Amino acid sequence: MSQSTPKNAGPPNWAISFFRRFCNDHLCDAVLGDMLELYNRRFTKAGKRKADWLFIWNVIQFLQPFALKKTKKSQNSNTAAMFKNYLKVAWRSMVRQKMYTSIKIGGFALGIAACILISLFIRQELSYDNFYGNGDRIYRAYNEFASEGEVNKWTSFPAPTAGIFKADFPEVVKAGRLIPYPGWFNAGSNLFRRGDQVQNTYEEGFAYADQSLIDILQIPMVYGQTENALADPYSIVISKTVADKYFPDEDPVGKPIILNDDEKTPYKVGGVMQDFPNNTHLQYDYLITLTGLEFWEGEQTSWCCWNYNIYFELQPGTDPKELETKLLAVRDTHYVGHLEKNGDQSAEEVKKNHFFRLQPIAEVYLYSDGIHSNVETGDIQFVWLFGGVAFFVLLLACINFINLSTAKSANRAKEVGMRKVVGSFKIHLVRQFLAESTLYSLVSFLVGVLLAWIGMPFFNQLADKSLTIPWLEWWFIPTLFGSAVLVGILAGLYPAFYLSAFKPIDVLKGSLSSGSKSSRMRSIMVIFQFTTSVVLIIGTFIIYRQMQYILNKKIGFDKEHVVLIQGANTLGDRVKTLKTELASLAGVQNAAISGYLPISGTKRDGNPFWREGKSKEDKAVGAQRWYVDSDYMGTLGMKLVDGRNFIQGMAADSSSIIVNQAFVSEFGFENPVGERIQNWKPYTIIGVVEDFHFESLKGKIEPLTMVYGEWGDVVSVKVSSSDMKEVLASIKSVWDDFAPNQPMRYSFLDESYARMYEDVQTMGRVFTTFAVLAIVVACLGLFALSAYMVEQRGKEISIRIVLGASGRVIFNLLTLNFIKLVFISLLLAIPLGWYLMKSWLEDYTYRTDITWEVFALSGLMALGIAVLTISFESIKASRMNPIKSLRSE
Repeated sequence: MSQSTPKNAGPPNWAISFFRRFCNDHLCDAVLGDMLELYNRRFTKAGKRKADWLFIWNVIQFLQPFALKKTKKSQNSNTAAMFKNYLKVAWRSMVRQKMYTSIKIGGFALGIAACILISLFIRQELSYDNFYGNGDRIYRAYNEFASEGEVNKWTSFPAPTAGIFKADFPEVVKAGRLIPYPGWFNAGSNLFRRGDQVQNTYEEGFAYADQSLIDILQIPMVYGQTENALADPYSIVISKTVADKYFPDEDPVGKPIILNDDEKTPYKVGGVMQDFPNNTHLQYDYLITLTGLEFWEGEQTSWCCWNYNIYFELQPGTDPKELETKLLAVRDTHYVGHLEKNGDQSAEEVKKNHFFRLQPIAEVYLYSDGIHSNVETGDIQFVWLFGGVAFFVLLLACINFINLSTAKSANRAKEVGMRKVVGSFKIHLVRQFLAESTLYSLVSFLVGVLLAWIGMPFFNQLADKSLTIPWLEWWFIPTLFGSAVLVGILAGLYPAFYLSAFKPIDVLKGSLSSGSKSSRMRSIMVIFQFTTSVVLIIGTFIIYRQMQYILNKKIGFDKEHVVLIQGANTLGDRVKTLKTELASLAGVQNAAISGYLPISGTKRDGNPFWREGKSKEDKAVGAQRWYVDSDYMGTLGMKLVDGRNFIQGMAADSSSIIVNQAFVSEFGFENPVGERIQNWKPYTIIGVVEDFHFESLKGKIEPLTMVYGEWGDVVSVKVSSSDMKEVLASIKSVWDDFAPNQPMRYSFLDESYARMYEDVQTMGRVFTTFAVLAIVVACLGLFALSAYMVEQRGKEISIRIVLGASGRVIFNLLTLNFIKLVFISLLLAIPLGWYLMKSWLEDYTYRTDITWEVFALSGLMALGIAVLTISFESIKASRMNPIKSLRSE
């Protein structure tokens, strides 16, 4: 029986440490192992002392040049050579497997192109209003009123509010007002001309503003002084673009401007400002001064009417939440005081539920969902939706890479085994495979950038933007390169560690030959790909159905074949004659005058109403008050459900009013016709119009009233003729007779209605585009996997064919596993898609139903696409000549 070596037996530790310090890493472990084995034999035969001396002598003997560690310079040289070798091997691998390389790079490039475009979109969205030097101290005020479970938010305040805030609170450095509401006198759009010209041009982008607003925003001036650009009454500031258009190569400050042919009230150019950047919610080319302006007597001191947006510049270090609390004193003193003075019963409710809030200017664009205003805003949820979808498309592309890399493991197994046998360490193999992954990523990024550049015009149309590839920005190329390396490493980590973990003995025995078949990890990844794709398909169908529901829903008026002629307010009283002549044209059914239309962006006028004589006892009911003529409802196809319409020329109708069903319901009238109500004057209800949608279907139909008036800036013309071109020519001929210096502008009511839902259409386009991209990427991976399965099982298929297996049997053999994975994807995607789209539809009071056929159609589409993808290789395999595959057996 041999004597065992004691546990504490071993050579001196210092000798082992010394050997490890000088010996080359490639030899150290192997040689040290042999030396320790020799030491144990000597220990048993000669004892520890002699074994120790002989071990030390062996260490000294191994101090030879070939065994010494390389110097830093040599190591760097070897590292460079090794890295070069990695890239050479990676390139040869790419060239040798052309189909798999094309699919890997193609899928990667699609995901990268999507990410580049989306990243540029998100970067611009997040940059809105972040360029002000004092931006961290600029805030916009808004109202918040919570009652009966509903929270209403809006940005308009009474005229004196800004001055009171500035005077009463030392935290407020400046307070400036803005009136952005279209149709509010000259805000919105106007006919514009120089004072020395007669030809009018339609222009948009007008707003009323205080001089202090220019000071707060620090708007730079091209001509004139920032400090007094709007300081004088009837002054106007124009943008550089407008100045270049109407006053080329001259300083227009002090020059007269005529709006809407009103020569009695000319405006004077007080300054030319730099154009507002694209990334701001304030997009105006004309700022009209509020200095010395009073729209009606007492308007600037009254708390009755809320028409002004207010912006603040606060003192450094001011806590906006604390200031909000202090602002309640203004509410209680001025607003509640006004209500109590007038006997309004809502005073107590206002004390409990009405608050003044402050919003940082950098948050106005993206974080104003639910805040009613009339400035350009986006939606942070839409930004994250874009980003999330792009991320998933890139993730699907990475999954393709991982799937294909691990699926090809059998082909790389012998390579890994041989490398390990000849001395390669695991870390070297990991580096090799990461180098391959990074090379794939770099090439894919080059292709992806090219695809992004080609697809940029389409993406701009998709997202309603005007983005460009920032080739000359200092950060662009380094960011792309860094991202390519990072994505390459992340996508290659799993394949690298998976492949480098093969054991040489298992590889050389051939026990890994079956490892290329569908693994659990690859199955999970395929399921993830198709789950994502099916969710996107479901989203596309639901959004499309909601859009069709909106456009085709019975909305209470007829939007088809209605021509809207703009700018009629410049005609004065002659607009009535224009309407009469237009109505007499062949092909015209009817015509009406009113600037109040059932589409967003037209005039609105919210007012409180009470039962007559009850203004001090009852709480007011808020409702729209629209001025319309006697042909308004007939032109727009609105239906009276009770009472009568206005009658032109009837004197009594100046005190008559028509209300909608929502108004009747809010007041609780059983027989509304004949009831007396009051606003600023008493009215008699003469008719009830069927409810119609005059705002987005996201909200319910609110109370609305109509009073008689034959004025407005829009003439609506109902056309019956199918020859629209001929009718428009006739209309234009009549218009030119009335306004020879004013080109006719017109639009169609149905197109304007559709534009109200541009956000839904944009979301639909986004989902459709990225659903197609996701399906393409998923199918690329599925195609490559199916092709590889055919390649790996070629001999098995040949033997089955020789033994009489039919093409159907072979087809089922190769497709059944993939179809199972798609079915699992459907089971996961359907409830997820239902939940996500149900949540999205909750934003709409009026919405389509989510029915089973949406999921059935989505599932059939995904399944059909998957089967078609797999079928190509499966059918090809079932028709193969078995002799070619079995020739080597």
